Amino acid sequence: MDLRDLEWLVALDATGHVTDTAATLGTTQPTLSRTVARVEAELGSRLFERLPHGVVTTPDGELVVRASRELVDRWRRLRAELDGRHDPEGGVVRLAFLDSMATSLVPRLLRAFHEGAPRVRMVLRQEPNHDILADLRSGAAELAVTSPRPEGPLAWLPLQEERLVVVVPPTHRWAGRRRLRVAELADEPLVTTPVGFGFRAVVDSLLVDAGVVGHVAFESADLATIEGLVAAGLGVALVPEQFVGASGTVGVPVDAPGARRTVGLTWRSDRDLDPPAARFLGFVRDRRRAGAL
Repeated sequence: MDLRDLEWLVALDATGHVTDTAATLGTTQPTLSRTVARVEAELGSRLFERLPHGVVTTPDGELVVRASRELVDRWRRLRAELDGRHDPEGGVVRLAFLDSMATSLVPRLLRAFHEGAPRVRMVLRQEPNHDILADLRSGAAELAVTSPRPEGPLAWLPLQEERLVVVVPPTHRWAGRRRLRVAELADEPLVTTPVGFGFRAVVDSLLVDAGVVGHVAFESADLATIEGLVAAGLGVALVPEQFVGASGTVGVPVDAPGARRTVGLTWRSDRDLDPPAARFLGFVRDRRRAGAL
């Protein structure tokens, strides 16, 4: 049996006439009769009684037709739902992004995109970099705003570059400094993200390049929380400049060429994006070219 067979059973039950049903379905009476006989043989049960004026459904046939109608209806709803998800005018975009982008870049992009595509639904996942990469691999996310540039079969569109600064409490001895060397962090308690986070890899790389073994005092997955811990006097931190000052902290520029974080949009390059996701990607590309990010 296939879905077409079930549709034909439902249609035959509705009309009660093989010839009329065949004409409605665009097939021949013998083809329809053979299909019914094949389904009956497969199920081991007679579904229709043949009468001089047409056919009537047997008790077993009523059970099969009822189930067939449910399956056909569910299949049609599924197709409609899939068509809707893939409709560039009203489908779904699955976007993952870093926690640190939750109050800046991502809301700006989504607001501007929604103005031009109000019927497209965004399914958002806010998570650390390693979870983002897992979601891209599994298909749970089609597009992701992340940093640094990921490895593997992933395309990359740089969106913005952020300067990293050392953030300190306002009473810290460094609060009035104009610049700091990364090596000076060697003797300071450091507040940063946990191992495995993309931003931690950036910080660790800067420390290694400066020949420093950082003394990590506190870890948090959220850069805004890290800034708050620094304000409470629990250490110093390297963070993107945009996070400085929310809790009264002071940012000091870092004298290191690698003290920057590039944030970009990534997606799998080994498969085509669904039309709604491709539309969002095109929108972001246009915004980037126009310098409107």
